[in-house]
Amino acid sequence: MGSARLYLAVAARGFRRYASYRAATAAGVFTNTVFGLILVYTYLALWDERPDLGGYDQAQAVTYVWLGQCLFAALALQGGGVETELMERIRTGEIAVDLYRPADLQLWWLAGDLGRAAFQLLGRGVVPFLVGGLFFPTALPTRFDTWVWFAVALLLAALVSFAIRYLVALSVFWLLDGTGVSQVMMILGVFFSGMVLPLNVFPGGFGEVARALPWAAQLQVPADVLMGETAVAGAFAFQAMWAVLLLAAGRLVQSAATRRVVVQGG
Repeated sequence: MGSARLYLAVAARGFRRYASYRAATAAGVFTNTVFGLILVYTYLALWDERPDLGGYDQAQAVTYVWLGQCLFAALALQGGGVETELMERIRTGEIAVDLYRPADLQLWWLAGDLGRAAFQLLGRGVVPFLVGGLFFPTALPTRFDTWVWFAVALLLAALVSFAIRYLVALSVFWLLDGTGVSQVMMILGVFFSGMVLPLNVFPGGFGEVARALPWAAQLQVPADVLMGETAVAGAFAFQAMWAVLLLAAGRLVQSAATRRVVVQGG
């Protein structure tokens, strides 16, 4: 119980920390709304030419766009979550302080990232999503249980997102600079999460591979759960599988790194 309260406090601190960046949040809301508008009209033109592309109608395609803008910062699809601070702490050697804390390193940063994600979802994601629902035809569910399943899918997506970025951050133990790895992960994350185009539109073997990668668990799967385009049990199993595998991989890499901590500066 004491450990649970500790990590809840860390999550709450993460929420409050990002809530203090009011100007950045307002700018993010504006940016996501503008990009949402650009993507919506692009999608509408594309779906005019190719109706039912990827198995979506126009309303579903529009819903997908606004959901992507809603989740973009919350799931740190382009990076920019707590891994940025973690990489800097590893590089400077401040990670030694974290290792002395009476808390698990991975759970500590996971709790902080979940707090960050919760604020970004509420503070930055809700407004663009509401704008989309008010001014464009969407395919939002009317059943309450669908929204519950969607909330579960979001939590699992947040776990997968953190697990990927945690592995990226841990690479700094060996590389001392995570800029290159972060940029590669940014490109992979934006493309293979389905942020550019729904993964359902990619044909053949490439589409099958794209939908099997862990990034698909972050946007494509929650979108399909929300719009009733996938079996809920299978979607949760896919997300949970990647969450467990990636968190376990993070645990192994963390163990290897902390057995021989070498930080820049000595």
